[in-house]
Amino acid sequence: MITPAFELSQDPDFLTIIIEVPYARASEFDLYFEGEDFKFYSKPYFLRLTLPGRIVEDGREKASYNADKRTLTIRLPKESPGQYFEGLDMVTSLLAPKKSRSAKHLVEEIGASAALSEEEEEEEFEWEIEQTPYEETAESFPPLQYCYGFGNLRSGVFQRLQDELSDVVDIKDPDKTPVCERRKKRLAAEAAKFDPDHYLADSFEDEAIQHVLKYKPWWVEAHEKMTALQGKSHHKHDSNTLVVFTEEEKEQLRRFTNKSYLLDKRSRHHVYLSLIDILLAYCYDICVNEGDQNVESSWNVRKLSATLCWLECFYDIHDVLVCFGRRVLCYPLHRHFDLVTRALNDTVMILQLGRAAVLKCLLDIHKIFRESDPAYLLNDLFITDYCVWIQKTKSKKLAALSESLQKTTLAKSHLGFELEELEAAARLVQEEERQLKAAAAVSRQQLPSSESETSDSEESSSTSSETEGSDSDEQESSAGEDGKINSSQGVLQEEGTAPLIDCNGLRQDANTSMVEVSNEKSKASLQSTSVPGKLIEELEKQMHTAISLSEQPKELAAASCFVLREQENHVSEPDKYSEVSTGKGNFLEVPSKTNPLLFLCSTNEDED
Repeated sequence: MITPAFELSQDPDFLTIIIEVPYARASEFDLYFEGEDFKFYSKPYFLRLTLPGRIVEDGREKASYNADKRTLTIRLPKESPGQYFEGLDMVTSLLAPKKSRSAKHLVEEIGASAALSEEEEEEEFEWEIEQTPYEETAESFPPLQYCYGFGNLRSGVFQRLQDELSDVVDIKDPDKTPVCERRKKRLAAEAAKFDPDHYLADSFEDEAIQHVLKYKPWWVEAHEKMTALQGKSHHKHDSNTLVVFTEEEKEQLRRFTNKSYLLDKRSRHHVYLSLIDILLAYCYDICVNEGDQNVESSWNVRKLSATLCWLECFYDIHDVLVCFGRRVLCYPLHRHFDLVTRALNDTVMILQLGRAAVLKCLLDIHKIFRESDPAYLLNDLFITDYCVWIQKTKSKKLAALSESLQKTTLAKSHLGFELEELEAAARLVQEEERQLKAAAAVSRQQLPSSESETSDSEESSSTSSETEGSDSDEQESSAGEDGKINSSQGVLQEEGTAPLIDCNGLRQDANTSMVEVSNEKSKASLQSTSVPGKLIEELEKQMHTAISLSEQPKELAAASCFVLREQENHVSEPDKYSEVSTGKGNFLEVPSKTNPLLFLCSTNEDED
């Protein structure tokens, strides 16, 4: 038999059931309804519902078939007109057989102290009661296997699936690790993971974070509608007008197996607090991804929830908020305290919307984990049981939980990371950098003025130097003209500076060490001055003497030099024909002809 897709709605007088039967014959429908029971059969479909209120058969009931949509619509009158049927969207609970609801009472009748009566379910729960950590003992669990999962009802799972679950949770060997040890290890891991630089960077450069904080998920709009309709009683509690389930979500609800959970008061308290922890992590992921789930969504939800990642058990609401705040500032990409506050406000709105909104969020988490390997194992440990259990939870319990959560305050100082001190130090650094930048700007403004003054002074000095240079140029030009006029007169008047011929055949004057005169120059000078032939012959004799002296040993050098100097004292005319240019010595080369050649070199004394 196939359970068909269906949808329930209501007005003050009637309950409407819409059933989709695409493969049924319209002429073969069987209906049965009485009190809280409703049954439908049309091959191959069968539907049995246990309604939250009573209906009656009084002739006003009506059924119609839409051939285009292949749906059957049934309108059934309420036994008490105006009565509100709560939980019409809790599909799994509606599909449960009526006898399963008496399971708690049957267990209670045989004396099971863990079972809860309806009276216990209806009592007010004090959320602010002081809690003491639960210490597990060896007597409670003889094999030393500690419990975890939904309501701490599971144990031994990690021994069978150690390889798979090691990639899902951070705690190692949870079957043998008590709750107090899990908490110590979790706090140590968070302290080692916290990065002050990452936190400060996200706090002071938060453009991306401020952008995602502007995103409004679906529950914001639903909460605004609920607030606007609070004055209308028949819309105030009608979750169908505020929260709508998709067809995929309805199909998933039909697949769940209905269960009854026997939880004592302490276990129920842990379940509610763990629900807050899971919803906080989910709201963070929805906010930072702006409603678009990605491959990181599974990691975000399970990593930020200590319930899922460390199998943590909480003892009060403030403990849940502190744990979530620490993990937000340690693990995800965006680590900002405003994201913690935003997730807290979103969780309050979800709880105020009622169990339909909570169930829709849990179904979304179930889908995220179902599509992630191996995070799907967390569905078996937590999320599936939460989806079934929340459908049977009283709405006033969730309202009381949301009120207590809204009253709980969380400050940065509660997280234990010295965030306020870090931010104060960072602000001081920013102030110092701002002052340095201001001083640099002032210095840059003053620099152009000083440069302009310097350029003005340089221009004035260059102007004066140009003036002086022009005067000196004029003086030099006039002096040059005078020198040209007098140069011809001073050619033959330099007898006092006549060069000397030393012992090595070198001619030396007061300013030069060696002078070289080429053959062409000597001819030109002799021809230009019309030197007599007698003088040429005398110079040729001196040249032969100098050559012979260069071949003499060093002992005779001094005597030869003395003889040459004596001979040179009697000759003044040759000095007039020797050229001395620019204070440099010129060597006289001996050609193959019989021209006079003169070799000049410095003596040993001159070289020293």
